[in-house]
Amino acid sequence: MTRQQVFDYVKEKYATVPDYPWFDDNAVLRHADNKKWYGLVMEVGRDKLGLPGTGAVDVVTIKCDPTLGSFLKTREGFHPAYHMNKEKWLSIRLDGSVPEEEIQNLIDQSYELTASRKAIKQGKQRAGAK
Repeated sequence: MTRQQVFDYVKEKYATVPDYPWFDDNAVLRHADNKKWYGLVMEVGRDKLGLPGTGAVDVVTIKCDPTLGSFLKTREGFHPAYHMNKEKWLSIRLDGSVPEEEIQNLIDQSYELTASRKAIKQGKQRAGAK
């Protein structure tokens, strides 16, 4: 999955467009209602992730259940969050090392974990009405 594919996915699913608060290529993904971040797409130096070689890689950083995050960090393509709480956030390389569907599922979980209480309550009410 590429950064553009992440942007396309969140636009389609959540009507989110990337926000560029630092006027560079690093983009924040925010909830429309509470403005909380549920993702951060950025370019990070390979050395900052403990990877060999020079240059940078794109990552998406998402909020994650700490237990799941601990497990995922043992797998290829997953890293402790860059510039975020390393217990509750996780960086995922966007270089093909993690399947697209898995990244999408983790973005969805991050969206849910950072949703406002009102949005969660409304979602549960809609689910109960079905």
